[in-house]
Amino acid sequence: MTQDATPPRIPTLAVTLGDVAGIGPEITAKMLLGHDDLRQRARLVVVGDAAALRRAAQALGADASRVRVVEGPEQVRNTPGIIEVIQAGPSLEHVPLGKLSADAGDGSVRFVTTACALAREGRIDGIVTAPLNKAAMHLAGHKWPGHTELLAHEFGVKTFSLVLSAGDLYIFHATTHVSLRQAIDDVTPQRMRAVLRLAGSFAQALGRADEPVAVAGLNPHAGENGIFGTEDADILAPAVAEANAAGIRAAGPIPADALFPQAVRGKWKFVIACYHDQGHAPFKSVYGDDGVNITVGLPVVRVSVDHGTAFDIAGQGVAREDSLVLAAERAAHLAPGWSHVWETARSTTGG
Repeated sequence: MTQDATPPRIPTLAVTLGDVAGIGPEITAKMLLGHDDLRQRARLVVVGDAAALRRAAQALGADASRVRVVEGPEQVRNTPGIIEVIQAGPSLEHVPLGKLSADAGDGSVRFVTTACALAREGRIDGIVTAPLNKAAMHLAGHKWPGHTELLAHEFGVKTFSLVLSAGDLYIFHATTHVSLRQAIDDVTPQRMRAVLRLAGSFAQALGRADEPVAVAGLNPHAGENGIFGTEDADILAPAVAEANAAGIRAAGPIPADALFPQAVRGKWKFVIACYHDQGHAPFKSVYGDDGVNITVGLPVVRVSVDHGTAFDIAGQGVAREDSLVLAAERAAHLAPGWSHVWETARSTTGG
């Protein structure tokens, strides 16, 4: 007689609610009430505010009783049609939709720090983030440039990258939420070496070490032999050469207006953009809601939507949950092997 094989363990993912004045509660409710197939891939628990979720559920025509408060991930039943939430802090029922609120900004940070604490304790396997609002966060006194930097602080890591992904394309960012003037200053030899090692280690952990990492030029035409700036020749090219010498396949710098169309057509799978809009603008133009934001360099997988809080449509029932669903699917896929990603990145970059 043969015994039935033990079903594989599915990861437990914390979904942080983001800014409750925006579309975070609505898209979270839509995902958890309308995508039962996700329950077969992950155990999903919201870290956020029960009142905001009840308001969102009712706006979608669902009964508020579908929102169930739990004390921790261990209590999650993962029942289709039920939203299970860990109440992180005081109720935010009083926060109006579509308006900047310090309370909402404070809550959005609290949701993330609570999820990070659960991850550090080994009680969850990954984090999926709905959008927060940077202005509201700053209004509450939290001066982080964005989610990515807050997460890095909570996990105590110094080498990390915001990575936009759609399908098997991954766009790493050397700099993110700083001014363009500051970004140019931040494209240093040290940072370029670090992000090349990070991208190379990620490719290796995914079993794709043979795929080259393509570096976008900082200046037009990658500097045009110094006519349009010397950073490409003085900083980027030596970093690429050093990466190749260290066993990381790398190419560039390649003019960005040539590289990104090539990447979209499949020539490059791993790309490094030098600054926020260099990577975000072409990516969002092509992929829209089909893209997600992954943070590489953290000890647990974190995947986020690739859009903002959309205050202008909050509470209208028209926000699309596609990107959040995709983020949860990607996190569920990556979580079981993320320890290898983390160990590879840490050993390569020094953490």
